[in-house]
Amino acid sequence: MAEDNMHTHEEYMQLALAEARKAAELGEIPIGAVLVCEGEVIASAHNMRETWQDGTAHAEIIVIQKACKKLGRWRLSGCSLYVTVEPCPMCSGAIVNSRIDTVVYGCPDVKAGGAESIFNIITNPNLNHCATVLSGVCEEECAQVMKDFFKRRRAENKAKKQQAQGCCEE
Repeated sequence: MAEDNMHTHEEYMQLALAEARKAAELGEIPIGAVLVCEGEVIASAHNMRETWQDGTAHAEIIVIQKACKKLGRWRLSGCSLYVTVEPCPMCSGAIVNSRIDTVVYGCPDVKAGGAESIFNIITNPNLNHCATVLSGVCEEECAQVMKDFFKRRRAENKAKKQQAQGCCEE
């Protein structure tokens, strides 16, 4: 499988990072995903929860839906998913149900990780499908995108709060 060498993993993760940056530009939590089948990028997506007002509009869910439509099948066996942040439990369940073979993610999600950090859904042998998980690909860059986004958001919220207090004090 072409996706097995580290150089290629990093190239695909760079595509997922580009998606994450698109999400950040929209004010979405910057998570990006790319689905690859037989060395070809089938679909890419980023978080759209705020834009679509849909709690299920995670990058992984959207990329799975796009890939299923493009390939004309719901079983994504033979495919690899690249995502900048460890999938949550919802997305991990979708990965298992979609029969994705490999999940490659950048940085862990220590508060809501469904692949390794909190839950081991993707590799759970009690489920009807297990995927291989590879973590830490471009980890620092993936984590930095998240840190920069939340730092900017905190600064924006602080400025709004100060502005609101300033206009009320007059």
